[in-house]
Amino acid sequence: MVTVNPTKPLANNGQPMSVFFPDFTRPLKHLTNLDEWRRMGEANIFPPGSRVELINGEILDMAPIGSYHAGHLKRINHVFSKIIPGNLITSVQDPLQLGDLSEPEPDFMLLKPHEDFYTSRHPIADDVLLLIEVADSSLRFDQNEKLRLYALHGVPEYWLLNLNDNCLEVYRKPNGESYAEKTTLHAGDSVTLSQLPEIAVQMSNIL
Repeated sequence: MVTVNPTKPLANNGQPMSVFFPDFTRPLKHLTNLDEWRRMGEANIFPPGSRVELINGEILDMAPIGSYHAGHLKRINHVFSKIIPGNLITSVQDPLQLGDLSEPEPDFMLLKPHEDFYTSRHPIADDVLLLIEVADSSLRFDQNEKLRLYALHGVPEYWLLNLNDNCLEVYRKPNGESYAEKTTLHAGDSVTLSQLPEIAVQMSNIL
């Protein structure tokens, strides 16, 4: 007998629709490690266009990117491309190696200069000046699991563009599994980067 949550619709065979359609507010999990993860990539295990990340030894199927998310990411990239020094490197949805068990692909990173533009290796936490995630369906995951991951590895400044509440959550001073400092900004506010205090961003340009 199938126990059904009355708030969830059923498919034609009486099974909850969640059986057939994954809940992308909580990514699906598969276990592996960084070496195996990279071998899978080299062997083209994942279909083209797959959005998967390795987080704490788990392969997570991430939600597809909608146009609202994508548009805000384009806006962020456009803003930073105009205001950062020419020797810094911007990275959009590229891998970040964090230890031996995690390789997320943050929406946006501002990286320290590197002579080969990180072609010989992926960036690590020490290379990151600023990391940004854009969140709608993934908000709770980015506020919890992603935040703990970035804090533990010492990413100095983590911005979470919260599309659900139309605000920017700024996390600084990594301290264990969290950040000692959190600031929430809205349209009309501005913020300077902790690692680059000469750079200021107007919230109206990215929200």
